[in-house]
Amino acid sequence: MSLNTDHIRVTHTGSLPRTPELLAANAARQADGITDEFRELLEASVVDIVARQKKLGIDIPNDGEYGHEMSNDVDYGAWWNYSFSRLGGLQPGDGDRWADPEVHRSSPGNIVLTSFPDRRDWSRFREAYTDPNGGVLTGRKPVIQPKVVAPLTYTGHDLVRSDVTNLTTALAKAGIEDGFLASLSPGSCARIGNDYYKTPEELVWASAEAMREEYLAIVDGGLTVQLDDPSLAESWDQINPEPTVEDYLDFLKVRIEATNWALRGIPQEKVRLHVCWGSWHGPHTTDIPFQDIVDTVLQVNAGAYSFEAGNVRHEHEWRVWQDTELPEGKSIIPGVVSHATNVIEHPELVADRIERFASLVGRERVIASTDCGLGGRVHPQIAVAKLEALGQGAALATKRLWKTADVLV
Repeated sequence: MSLNTDHIRVTHTGSLPRTPELLAANAARQADGITDEFRELLEASVVDIVARQKKLGIDIPNDGEYGHEMSNDVDYGAWWNYSFSRLGGLQPGDGDRWADPEVHRSSPGNIVLTSFPDRRDWSRFREAYTDPNGGVLTGRKPVIQPKVVAPLTYTGHDLVRSDVTNLTTALAKAGIEDGFLASLSPGSCARIGNDYYKTPEELVWASAEAMREEYLAIVDGGLTVQLDDPSLAESWDQINPEPTVEDYLDFLKVRIEATNWALRGIPQEKVRLHVCWGSWHGPHTTDIPFQDIVDTVLQVNAGAYSFEAGNVRHEHEWRVWQDTELPEGKSIIPGVVSHATNVIEHPELVADRIERFASLVGRERVIASTDCGLGGRVHPQIAVAKLEALGQGAALATKRLWKTADVLV
């Protein structure tokens, strides 16, 4: 990622709401496959969403993740579920990731990963999660997750090629130079059932080799690849009993090493890493503090790091950058607008958040963003308003930061 020169640039983390037409087409795609009609609609939809992002003040847009196949119309889950159609060696599993426990024992500290119902946050707020009348997961559709039964391979070459072509075409029509495509990280890719590899670590490395092909296709297409890796933060709450921070960092070590192996030879400036704490609309009282993992996150060979900083559980963690040195030439992409509330952030608040980070790492190294994907998490009308507030807040921050600097000069 290049550095800011004359303004605070704006981006987001990936998923944007799909139109009713595209939602219907995605549902039909599961039954009929990819038809010419679907391709035409997808191409037109990407052109439209890029143009709308430009109008809202987004400097570094994407395709809204429109090319990522959804499972059972779960818009917010496409960031992860899309990979199921792009990997070989899988077959349908026996349960829903959110409902049925899967235990994965890992060697560092004898860590055991379980599924959502066994999370410590779920244990404390079990009634809130399971209440069918207004509970945390009300309206969530079950998704049968796959399991690995043979060597993991990448089979999505045509699909990622379509993603690249659609976005680069849309960027050219909008007159925008920079764009990104989201892709699943090795660590997050490996969080599925495993009946083939001997250890969880072997599955992580296999995931790195498979997903590397997607990273290369995106970068070779002239775009920036965003690695979506909530597993770096979110896995903490999925370990029982609660591990020591030292054991957890050992657990993350193989995931960092595998990620960097998958990125070998790819220029850091063409890579951005997105870290979050799962981002579902829950209490998040047992999230690991960002302070505990930030140095590990910075070990990923990326040019910019995206993280949650706008929601009420993590906004205070801007202070992390008081004591953490951002490597030379790299940027941060803090979330200054949250996906976790229907309340629209005021542009003044957005500007204040941006300025806090700029005061710590420099105005040239802050790219304003959302906490996580907006698609499926807030109403489309609210999502647009949030992106508008994001763009307006960045414009306000730009006026203050560049005016102040000019006075100092």
